[in-house]
Amino acid sequence: MKTTVYFSEFCDYFRKIRPDNFSYQGLRILFDYIEEIDDSCGIESELDVIGLCCDFAEATWQVIASDYSIEIDETENEEEQKVQVLDFLADQGTLVGETDHSIIYRNF
Repeated sequence: MKTTVYFSEFCDYFRKIRPDNFSYQGLRILFDYIEEIDDSCGIESELDVIGLCCDFAEATWQVIASDYSIEIDETENEEEQKVQVLDFLADQGTLVGETDHSIIYRNF
């Protein structure tokens, strides 16, 4: 038996188990991403908060650039540097989405 999990419940599970892993906007992006995959593949995912926290992350472009040793063109402005990180994640197939202040991506 499966139960449909709505976004508010999704957020509640994260707040109980891993309250500091994702922002509210980050959870919205992650929820929509999982729903899109489920719909396109015709499957129903099980909610595994710990698994999702292992598979996905939210960080600023600066942290991601540092963590993955992405070479950033220091002559570019911040927005163009951020685009370099977004392009890198997209090329890796790991970009999920972006909030006002961070990027959601699949760990690799």
